[in-house]
Amino acid sequence: MNNGDIVYQDLCDLVGSENVLRDELMSRHTSFRIGGPADFFVMPDERSLPAVVDYCRTNEVPCLVIGNGSNLLCGDRGVEGVVIEIGKRMSAIEVDDNRVIAQAGALLSAIATAAVQEGLTGFEFAAGIPGSIGGAAVMNAGAYDGEMKDILTEITILMPDGGMRTIPAEELDLSYRHSIIPGKGWIVLSVTICLKHGRKEDINARMEELKELRTSKQPLEYPSAGSTFKRPEGFFAGKLIDDAGLRGSACGGAQVSEKHCGFIINRGNATASDVRSLMEQVQADVREQFGVELEPEVKFVGRF
Repeated sequence: MNNGDIVYQDLCDLVGSENVLRDELMSRHTSFRIGGPADFFVMPDERSLPAVVDYCRTNEVPCLVIGNGSNLLCGDRGVEGVVIEIGKRMSAIEVDDNRVIAQAGALLSAIATAAVQEGLTGFEFAAGIPGSIGGAAVMNAGAYDGEMKDILTEITILMPDGGMRTIPAEELDLSYRHSIIPGKGWIVLSVTICLKHGRKEDINARMEELKELRTSKQPLEYPSAGSTFKRPEGFFAGKLIDDAGLRGSACGGAQVSEKHCGFIINRGNATASDVRSLMEQVQADVREQFGVELEPEVKFVGRF
């Protein structure tokens, strides 16, 4: 067997052959619907995840951990080594009075549904964000005047040395689209949030209101990674891009959305290179016209 066959067989032994894919297109696992093949795509549960991470570290196999892929631009040449998806096999949700304990792969939409069923308010802002709770904790996701740091109480993580630890939210240095989690090399296993009791009718009404706002203002009919750039202090990225005359600007299949300039969308055949080139053009024009540096909110992964 060649080295690739050996790695494949070892991964199958750890998580089961049905949970290991070879040359799996990342376009199937990112909201941009862009990305070349991962050498190995692994879907562990919480029991097998530490073994997979340890295997990659011990054998010096490159390893990328992803959630729902809603904030990623993956290179057209794919991803070297192993992509570990924390998804459906790590998506359990438990409600205990006003606390919700969710495995990292649980979708925000599923948690919002569980919360409203129990008459819990405070999570409405996240109901329409197309990500998982683990990723939301990592980047302190937020929308419509709410963010994870408002409700997060603690996370359980897998540390680089293979140990597990529960970390209080106040130790995570949560700020706008930031936490210390990536820099520490931690992998989120589960998240605990604290909500408040409320009326189901009011919670549903607020969720519907935010859904209508998203539908009317955001280009949800096209693949994207949500807001392309972080909000510069004192400005709004979308307005700067619009004022720079870039509404509708395109590069290949990538386009600055005409509906919301804060979004770069995939018109159907965009490559990662198209998106990256358009992002660079937007950054250069905004920098030249307004002296403002736009920082990507989208994360670049894989081979470009």
